[in-house]
Amino acid sequence: MSPLEALVALNALPRIGPVRVRRLLEAFGDATSVLGAPIDRLLRVDRVGEETAKILHQWQDHTDPAAEIAEATRRGIAIVTQDDQAYPAPLRDAYDPPLLLYVWGSLDSCDRHSIGVVGTRRATHYGAQVARKFAYQLAQSGFSIISGLARGIDTAAHEAAVAAKGRTIAVVGSGLAKLYPPENLPLAEKIADGHGAVVSEFPLHTAPDKQTFPMRNRIVAAWSRALLVIECPAWSGSLITANLASEYGKPVFAVPGPIDKPTSAGCNQLIREGATLVADPGQILDDLGELPFTRQAAVAMEASDLPALPADEAAVLALLDNDESPVDFIIERSGMPAHVVTATLMKLEMRRLVRAFPGFRYARR
Repeated sequence: MSPLEALVALNALPRIGPVRVRRLLEAFGDATSVLGAPIDRLLRVDRVGEETAKILHQWQDHTDPAAEIAEATRRGIAIVTQDDQAYPAPLRDAYDPPLLLYVWGSLDSCDRHSIGVVGTRRATHYGAQVARKFAYQLAQSGFSIISGLARGIDTAAHEAAVAAKGRTIAVVGSGLAKLYPPENLPLAEKIADGHGAVVSEFPLHTAPDKQTFPMRNRIVAAWSRALLVIECPAWSGSLITANLASEYGKPVFAVPGPIDKPTSAGCNQLIREGATLVADPGQILDDLGELPFTRQAAVAMEASDLPALPADEAAVLALLDNDESPVDFIIERSGMPAHVVTATLMKLEMRRLVRAFPGFRYARR
């Protein structure tokens, strides 16, 4: 049995989580030795009881690592272990790092500059717009966007990062052969095809359940340089991710919402408890610092790849200069309907041609 097969087998065993695996590896040195250890020696390891020792001793009843590796290869999925250079550096320092990662797509050293974006699956129009705006501009600034491929805010964030021609990492709470939610398979394919990676710590055919999602959340929190929470209710799993990020010492940003909307209760509570309120992606960049080399690439991309501005966008942009202008003034001068002007201003923001200021004021960048 190869070292990789041993790791794949150990990772697939039921009821043996990352912390217990870490203790076993510290006690025996490597996965092959763990799987070959007699029951009496396994029982000497802290928090390894008779049930766990029996599972380890009879590991062949639970998994076929050679078949798992062969299937991953057929599907174009890499298996990255902690000994591999591609393994994300921030995860190595976590208390309970994944033993290995199944990677569909590619990881890059630039992914250490990443921002986690999380929020409700039942996103409102407001929440989805905000997620697209933040993820688009942060991706253009060189940050990889990490999220969970879930419906709602996660989907909007991944889509915006792809649209910005940036990188995005989708960490899923299932095996990659049981991708969840299934309707996001086209988005996952797009991410894997040159825009980042879809990642899981679970064996290929693991179905999602109540345990896999919190485990997924800890990876998002540990991998991200900072976490941004956009629209979540008071009982949201996004709050678990935010708490984990705080425990890892990562900055937590939250977008405020209306005080009478349950969908914003979680974000507003995070702000009350000390998360940094943000209303514009530039505020995150000011706190974290822009990435100068990737920023140059993004600016060059904007200049060379963006098409000529549509008539509405060109007309609104012509009304702005470096001084802040209230939106009412822009609407009056343009002669366009208010909803057209506000939508156009958001498009110009996403192109990083316009910057928004408090009080619905705008200026050219």
